[in-house]
Amino acid sequence: MNRQGILIVVSGFSGAGKGTIMKELTNRHAQYALSVSATTRQPRPEEEEGVAYFFKTVPEFERMIEQEELIEYACYVSNYYGTPRRYVEERLAEGRDVILEIEIQGARKIKERFPDSVLLFVTTKDAKTLEERLTGRGTEEPQVIRQRLARAAQEAEGIEEYDYLVINDDLDDCVAQVHRIIESEHLRMSRRLELVNHIREDLQGLTKGE
Repeated sequence: MNRQGILIVVSGFSGAGKGTIMKELTNRHAQYALSVSATTRQPRPEEEEGVAYFFKTVPEFERMIEQEELIEYACYVSNYYGTPRRYVEERLAEGRDVILEIEIQGARKIKERFPDSVLLFVTTKDAKTLEERLTGRGTEEPQVIRQRLARAAQEAEGIEEYDYLVINDDLDDCVAQVHRIIESEHLRMSRRLELVNHIREDLQGLTKGE
């Protein structure tokens, strides 16, 4: 039986390390494809088209919405962000597991449209650790860090909508745990009904005439 890919949504607090986890996961396992989002924000100097994002103008993005070329989209800090449909559907058809790193608003939309998708939320072991990681970056002013923590407090209200909670305390352990979760999802009965029906048909064929 052909392996069907699973759509995986990964969200988490800023500073929890979800991006690092996804990078390691895709580096270690060829079965994963990390979806590239489209956005209307301006590219940063180090960002490459088609790698970091697909950079679009507002009219281009709105045309994508009208033509239903996105499986989800949202407006965040005056810019559009969305997930192109074609890339996701092509990778799933190839049997690869597609990872979407998006916020809770987009995760809700994905779950509505794709009930079989798997939602994972990444967090630190406690709020103090999250604050220490944000501060430890050394790239943001205290006011920005406070804003990120305030947003984390808002996002925490929706954690229970996710299927799995992953605590990123040790990176290697966390990456291995996420991989195990996804592998176990492939064994879920609802995803293996084609195989079950095939076994039933074979058994009926073997027992005919007895």
